[in-house]
Amino acid sequence: MDEIPETANPFPHRAGNLYKILYFVGWQEEDNINSERYISWIRRVYSYMSSFVSKSPREAYINYRDLDIGTNNKGNTSYAQASIWGRKYFKNNFDRLVRVKTMIDPENFFRHEQSIPPLVSSRKKGAH
Repeated sequence: MDEIPETANPFPHRAGNLYKILYFVGWQEEDNINSERYISWIRRVYSYMSSFVSKSPREAYINYRDLDIGTNNKGNTSYAQASIWGRKYFKNNFDRLVRVKTMIDPENFFRHEQSIPPLVSSRKKGAH
């Protein structure tokens, strides 16, 4: 993996990474009464793993979305807000991806809970 520079494409998690960890907990609908217990359990596991994973920032893999590290607002999300999860997913590639998003999708039509926002200065007033 480390033969390809981390700036060559959006996926930066290359040199020095031995594993990707997916933290997941699920339950059946009839067990929703215990959902807070299950969510608390997985958050404790995540916290426990802190000393074994990347730091400054603790990185994340975009295909293992982690909504606990932040989400977009219903309307406009600021660059600063999106940087919280954007830098964990894309490291130093985040700024380049924001510039691309701004050029390709300035109205932010293509978005989800943790999408990369375009820079605000490129949007028209009243855009979603």
